[in-house]
Amino acid sequence: MNKYQIVLVATFLVFTAFKTDKPAYYLFNKDGKDIKYEKMLKEAEDADIVLFGELHDNPVSHWLQLELTKDLYDLKKDKLVLGAEMFESDNQVILDEYISNMISQGSFESNARLWPNYKTDYKPLVDFARTNNLKFVATNVPRRYASIVNLKGFEGLDVLSAEAKTFLPPLPIKYDAELNCYKSMLEMEGMGSHVTPNFPKAQAIKDATMAHFILKNWSPGQLFIHYHGSYHSENYESIYWYLKQENPDLKIVTVHTVSQGEISELAEGNTGKADFTICVDEDMTKTR
Repeated sequence: MNKYQIVLVATFLVFTAFKTDKPAYYLFNKDGKDIKYEKMLKEAEDADIVLFGELHDNPVSHWLQLELTKDLYDLKKDKLVLGAEMFESDNQVILDEYISNMISQGSFESNARLWPNYKTDYKPLVDFARTNNLKFVATNVPRRYASIVNLKGFEGLDVLSAEAKTFLPPLPIKYDAELNCYKSMLEMEGMGSHVTPNFPKAQAIKDATMAHFILKNWSPGQLFIHYHGSYHSENYESIYWYLKQENPDLKIVTVHTVSQGEISELAEGNTGKADFTICVDEDMTKTR
């Protein structure tokens, strides 16, 4: 075989390997350009707050959450703070007790109101915080209070006790009904009686509460990484909007997750939703 034939064979093998490769995800920037993970890590390192929007049942999303958290810990050490939608603010004490090794895993898991996919998707994050003595913040509104808002609007929260209000942001709640994240809810079809004028407010109280507890547990020089469903930060709204209302100077990096049939190029409708978008094959195994 001469040199020319060797080059042809080598080229064919490289091309064939490329064509048959099946990556689990691609990572894109705000403009829809595919980038390397290191670019996202660098941007996240320099941020005050990272809003990591996941698909709740997507293992790639959860794996990247953990990997990014580990890498940021290597860079920030005890300046890193973790928080999540998956834990409600009135469970902070029990979460603190578990993180600080005051109570056992069994006690924590039997008493905290954990999501069904906690053990596969969120336990690794909580245990990482426990191992490295990192603060882990329960940021979400207790669901009973979101239900009150859904029934009675924000005004329904006024009658709560002073103790109950410690689990909420200061009242009255800021609310912009023209934000697309809330306005679009009233335009959703197929929701039947669930869609009332208060329905988007019940989502807003979650966003406002998460933003409140993020800021309450963050200080300059720290990096707070927050895990939540992609809805809660896409298009720079929801949690992002509430954070900027309180502190316009915050440097916030948003991460978004989508699934597509073809992942090598970001669909037009998925471009521009965040600083970084994780695009996962829609055939990916679900975690719940």
